[in-house]
Amino acid sequence: MTDNNELKGLGGWLILVGIGVVLNPIRLLVTLIPTFKPVFEDGAWEAITTEGSEAYIPYLGSLLVGEITFNAIMVAASIYLIYLFFSKHNLFPKLYIAIVTASLIFIPLDAWVVTLIFPGEPMFNPDTTKEFMRSFIAGVIWIPYMLLSKRVKVTFVENLPNKQMHPTAESVG
Repeated sequence: MTDNNELKGLGGWLILVGIGVVLNPIRLLVTLIPTFKPVFEDGAWEAITTEGSEAYIPYLGSLLVGEITFNAIMVAASIYLIYLFFSKHNLFPKLYIAIVTASLIFIPLDAWVVTLIFPGEPMFNPDTTKEFMRSFIAGVIWIPYMLLSKRVKVTFVENLPNKQMHPTAESVG
């Protein structure tokens, strides 16, 4: 049987998790900046959000603000996740699962809203399908790993609440 001390640390499959955690905010920024930057250049934002403009599309501005906000939160959470990973903080597995789950919910929700604004567009175009499948596969593999792995349980223990500080019924009476 493997000793818990042998499992403790950023080794084994956690190396793959760590690589993904470090690369994720970079991947997000490399994808998002070229996607959203042109919207704010050359008066495009004003054209698509000003009623009466030839380029005006109702609710497109709100959609873009929602997408940018969500993605900014994901970049910030991903950067914080790097800190939690390398500090072996007990919140790492929970935040990791939350980020993957948020992506799994947001991607189809966003795709659905796009079809409300652009009824002729397919809900799952190739880029949306690729991004959803990437999140889905990550979720299927890594969420159970975060929940069941002994290495995760013995590694991410920093800043755990001290059970001695909270008296129980047995310790009081």
